Amino acid sequence: MKSKIKYTLFIISFFILGNVFAQADRKKLEEQRISLQNEIKTINSLLFKTKKEEKNLVSQVNNLSQKIKVRSKLISTINEEANAINKEIRKNERQIKDLEFELNILKRDYADMIFRSYKSKSKHSRLMFVLSSENFNQAYRRFQYMKQYTQYRKKQGEEIQRKTNRLLGLTDTLKVKKADKIILLNEKKTEQEKIEQEKKSQEKLITQVKKKEKQYVAQIRAKEKEERRIDAQIERLIRDEIAKANKKSGGTETEIKTSSGFILTAEAKALASKFTENRGKLPWPVVKGLVVRGYGTQPHPTLPGITVESNGIFIATEEGSKARTVFEGTVLAIQSVSGQFAVYIQHGNYISIYNNLEQVYVKKGDKVGTKQDIGLIHTDRVTDKTILKFQMWRDTHRENPTSWIYNM
Repeated sequence: MKSKIKYTLFIISFFILGNVFAQADRKKLEEQRISLQNEIKTINSLLFKTKKEEKNLVSQVNNLSQKIKVRSKLISTINEEANAINKEIRKNERQIKDLEFELNILKRDYADMIFRSYKSKSKHSRLMFVLSSENFNQAYRRFQYMKQYTQYRKKQGEEIQRKTNRLLGLTDTLKVKKADKIILLNEKKTEQEKIEQEKKSQEKLITQVKKKEKQYVAQIRAKEKEERRIDAQIERLIRDEIAKANKKSGGTETEIKTSSGFILTAEAKALASKFTENRGKLPWPVVKGLVVRGYGTQPHPTLPGITVESNGIFIATEEGSKARTVFEGTVLAIQSVSGQFAVYIQHGNYISIYNNLEQVYVKKGDKVGTKQDIGLIHTDRVTDKTILKFQMWRDTHRENPTSWIYNM
């Protein structure tokens, strides 16, 4: 008997836990779907906010490719969520079927019990049933039996009501889930229609790009050359600032000559340690942004066989947006870069760089806090794009910002 009870409890627990995990999975998919929908809105507002024709068709194709990529993820997520709802619906239908079967048995037993009770009452009254006992013990047992029988009948009635209410609840839940599924399928259909239109637009643009492929490749190479020049300036400035800081640090002559990084004070070491502890949790350097170009060597999204090298990340944001610090620190340097400004913030032996600013709100040596505005990001009047170029360094070594910034 005990083993049977344990087995029953195990089965009940298994189904309850299964339902909890299924709901958690669908909740995660729902959150992912909403996140992707928001990302598409961000892409539209930051990359497609104007109908002005860009001079560079490659940029248009890149923007469209990014939107198609996110929309494809969205459709895939909608599919997964719809499948999860399907599983819940099938499970719900099985539960309803089982419950209806149990309820029918309960009602049949209850009706039979009432009928037998009625027949019993017509032959003997309850009082006579007790008084006709041969002795006191028998009378007591008969009284207890009648009492237990009444309680059992009452429990059966309550159980019928409880299962009826549960059945009504499951039926209502089933209706809601079916309605959710219809909404999702309609949303999927809408997204598929949009992506088909976007792919057609992309194909037309790619055809135009191919006609001038040599010209665009030359433009890309020229941009890369300019970026390498700027990166060399950044690296040189960092090395110079490290050398200056180390001379002021009071380190020995050998330490200064042999060190390729900052000679840290106890306070600077503590700050660097705090910075390291926040890896993957640092705030974005803008309030609202979208990474339009990642870190490292990557294939060009439009031109086959062409790779693009990036020592940082490029973040599109809204016009009038301000760059903000990702962590507390000190302004190490402010540099003029191709007509705009770059601000260097030192966090122990780490440096975060905010490039492409048209106005700067801080000066060298200033102490800054996390999320403090340090400058206005430049908006290109030809493309109407507002792009922050963000880099991270550890001494003279480049770091991938995406592994440091939260959810990037």
